[in-house]
Amino acid sequence: MFGRCGAEQETGRLRMEGALTLSWRDMGRTAGILCAASLVGLLFYKAGITEANIVTVYLLAVLCTALATDGRVYGISAAVASVLVFNYLFTVPRFTLKFNDVSRYSVTFLVMFIAACITSTLTMRVKTQARQAARKAHRSEVLLETSQALQRAEGEQQIFTAAAEHLSRLLRAGVSLYPVRDGALQPPLVCDAQGTEAAPCTTERELRAARTVLRCGGQAGARTAACPDAECLYLAVGASVPPLAVAGVALRKGHIPDDFDRNLMAALLNECALALEKERIAREKSDAELQAQQEQLRANLLRTISHDLRTPLTSISGNAGVLMENSSVLDEAKKQRLYADIYDDSMWLVQLVENLLSITRLENGGLDLRIQPELLEEVAGEALQHLNRRSAEYPIRVDIEDDLLMAKMDSRLITQVIINIVNNAVKYTPPGTDITLSARREGDTVRVEIADTGPGIPQEAQGRLFQMFYTAGNDRGDGRRGLGLGLALCKSIVEAHGGKIGMRANEPHGSVFFFTLQAEEIKL
Repeated sequence: MFGRCGAEQETGRLRMEGALTLSWRDMGRTAGILCAASLVGLLFYKAGITEANIVTVYLLAVLCTALATDGRVYGISAAVASVLVFNYLFTVPRFTLKFNDVSRYSVTFLVMFIAACITSTLTMRVKTQARQAARKAHRSEVLLETSQALQRAEGEQQIFTAAAEHLSRLLRAGVSLYPVRDGALQPPLVCDAQGTEAAPCTTERELRAARTVLRCGGQAGARTAACPDAECLYLAVGASVPPLAVAGVALRKGHIPDDFDRNLMAALLNECALALEKERIAREKSDAELQAQQEQLRANLLRTISHDLRTPLTSISGNAGVLMENSSVLDEAKKQRLYADIYDDSMWLVQLVENLLSITRLENGGLDLRIQPELLEEVAGEALQHLNRRSAEYPIRVDIEDDLLMAKMDSRLITQVIINIVNNAVKYTPPGTDITLSARREGDTVRVEIADTGPGIPQEAQGRLFQMFYTAGNDRGDGRRGLGLGLALCKSIVEAHGGKIGMRANEPHGSVFFFTLQAEEIKL
């Protein structure tokens, strides 16, 4: 991705120039170390210590010089200077660069120089290896931190933000990250490192370099063959064409990214590409699952409605036909019974349609909640007036602990919740079953319960009661079965109010359905 020969050659040339550039600081350190070694040598000389021991002092000075400076030139210079200073201070005649014993001192100087050069070279090699190991450790740490940040990110925006921040902090440079959607560059996310200027991203010259990467991938901009007049270096995020994004890095003046920086940028952007690809796959999977659920929901709805509407519609049309053809021979009691059957079937259809419309509006977010404080006693009384006609066969008792108990609710919807739950108790329990509607305060919430003493609900069905299109006992005395929408609608309404809904067994037998609402304080 970054391996262009021209860039590598340029980097190598600048490295060689940098190696020959002298630093006043390192030159001062070299001179100071040699002066200190000479003072120690003079002390040794006055103490009568042999010249061989003084040579080791200078070898130590060369070693210290290699450790304290950057570049081989200082170690080699220290080696040459050590030989000359040793000759000047300690060989006869002293304080001259001449020496009498040519054979002896020539070997001493040669061995001293070679030992000093080897010491300097090995020391610089160890320093270089230590520096490379430190950079590799830093690279691993940055990549690990970036990977963790990208894994925690949710959505493309957070992924782009995390990648831009880590890239900016790594290079200490401003970064502009252009997302790519539908093959076009989107407005960039600009991240400035501390103490740096913002990456230029709005000029036509910079946009031209970014579009080059969009069309061809790879890299363009500063220090490259493509659009070299740009101020930023532009890199593709991902190997595809067009890429997933384009990253622009504002290089500092005089700074040339070396192979290490380029490899690190490539690894970081690859991490970003993997995170974006993972996010895309997860989004497509979620969309596919949602579409499958919608298709399943539509299929279940059509199948259930086509099956369950047939019975009440057949009953209505049959009873109406009997009344039309045999009205003159039917007594009044039979007519009233047929009228009641038609009324019950039509009301069942009305309630079904109301539930369908309500749950559709709730699922699509089209139902506006008008939440305000309401008295539980009034809401319960309103709901009990609109129950199934068969509810007259059941003793229904209301037990509210406080006549002034209030809760925040949309009274229309909570009335529908109570109606659906009580009608379920009427439908699925034998006549004469006791039904109790109670409400009490529990901390900051109000808990409403509808309990019956019927046969109860099987344990295996309790966990699925509030699922759409599920009914726990489809055999009904009236020949119809529910669509399984009533409790699903109740769950949606209660959760839209911020409450919870559930059921439990009623000891010794029966069921208790409950839901919670936010309590409201009464201000007198």
